[in-house]
Amino acid sequence: MLRNTPRPTSGNRNLIKAGNKPPPATPGKPKKATTFQEFESITSDAWDVGDDDDELLAMAAQNLNIEVVMETANKVNYFKVEDRVEEGDATSPEVLFGSQSSPYTDGRLVKSHSEAPIGSPKDAAGEHAALHRQRSLPHRPPVIPLVARMADQNTSGTPAMTEREASRLDKFKQLLAGPNTDLDELRKLSWSGIPRQVRPIAWKLLSGYLPANAERRESVLQRKRQEYFGFIQQYYDSRNDEHHQDTYRQIHIDIPRMSPESLVLQPKVTEIFERILFIWAIRHPASGYVQGINDLVTPFFVVFVFEYIEEEVENFDVSSLQEEALRNIEADSFWCMSKLLDGIQDNYTFAQPGIQKKVKALEELVSRIDESVHRHMQQYEVEYLQFAFRWMNNLLMRELPLRCTIRLWDTYQAEPEGFSHFHLYVCAAFLVRWRKEILEERDFQGLMILLQNLPTMHWGNEEVSVLLAEAYRLKFAFADAPNHYKR
Repeated sequence: MLRNTPRPTSGNRNLIKAGNKPPPATPGKPKKATTFQEFESITSDAWDVGDDDDELLAMAAQNLNIEVVMETANKVNYFKVEDRVEEGDATSPEVLFGSQSSPYTDGRLVKSHSEAPIGSPKDAAGEHAALHRQRSLPHRPPVIPLVARMADQNTSGTPAMTEREASRLDKFKQLLAGPNTDLDELRKLSWSGIPRQVRPIAWKLLSGYLPANAERRESVLQRKRQEYFGFIQQYYDSRNDEHHQDTYRQIHIDIPRMSPESLVLQPKVTEIFERILFIWAIRHPASGYVQGINDLVTPFFVVFVFEYIEEEVENFDVSSLQEEALRNIEADSFWCMSKLLDGIQDNYTFAQPGIQKKVKALEELVSRIDESVHRHMQQYEVEYLQFAFRWMNNLLMRELPLRCTIRLWDTYQAEPEGFSHFHLYVCAAFLVRWRKEILEERDFQGLMILLQNLPTMHWGNEEVSVLLAEAYRLKFAFADAPNHYKR
């Protein structure tokens, strides 16, 4: 089964390539849009929507009326975190909340405020998520360097480590060197971020792809890699069959839209991604391929490439790797992505009920933690589905640089139900992080442009640490929420 999330038309993409800023809706000084209908009418000359978008919205409407009940305290003291954090793992819950609110160790609470200026809108794939035919601002994701600052050494690059970073790396190495890795201890260490040098093995263990027993790992890797390439031999030639060609065609179209372009547009990488996505779709007929799944391959692929290189992956010719290394990277990426999707597959089944529930839950959560932001969105008729659909569908990958996604996924894989449950609290913290900028916007059009182009291009580990800390605080505050809310 194949369905498409909304995407720019070819004409739209040519428009966006001319620059990062969206073109004006109309010549001169058009009337400010105060509703989505007005916004749609004044931009109709610049963008159009295909029938597949209407189909997606109609499908989404089928399950939108979902009752989300939350039993929690009448008042939640929502905290903020300062831009400067004292030395320590800022992202670690034990540092921020102490033993009373953390399953880890004691620490200290810090505060913050939102002062980031609104930068130039970044190119990100626009999503249409209202329950009627509508138009939004379609963008392609920018080519964002994987490393923006030397301080982000845990994600990419190899700048000199501080004494503290070297100490953390030693802890990981000692833990991983044992005959049986203590996965609970690995999760505790990984919550604060995983050093690049051990991230590949840590991700494979945390995802459940590799066993904790060190002696069994090599045989498991060999068996799973052979199994994957057995799928290739069995299924891949069917990609041009009548009942599979639409799936393969859509995958082939979507991959060049991914980021970073310097990586995914390499012919060898494109071939690998096409095989991974097609085999996954064939083996999961309940959902098939859905746009958004393609983005989820990239972090695994990049991390597993780091197992073989030291330089930045964006400037690296992947085809120069030995064939055996490429086959290992491909198979490992497939299995780890599959493990991730096993926990969130209802995001991609018919009508995408998982995403609808999460968006509704996000709206309910934000209404409790920051009523001013929630009422402001209501006042200007901004529906959460119009911007947060993409946040759930792509796990914030279109809102954050890839280096930040990789750091975020360190914690997601260390956190119980990280992708299916904790992500909701990250999205809530992410939205409220921009409360100052949101409250400054006084019309629908301005809010939509902001929410679809949040200025995160220069974010790094420090900003992700603050985001995760706030999300953990929210999770703790809403620990008694009903089970169906968590899902």
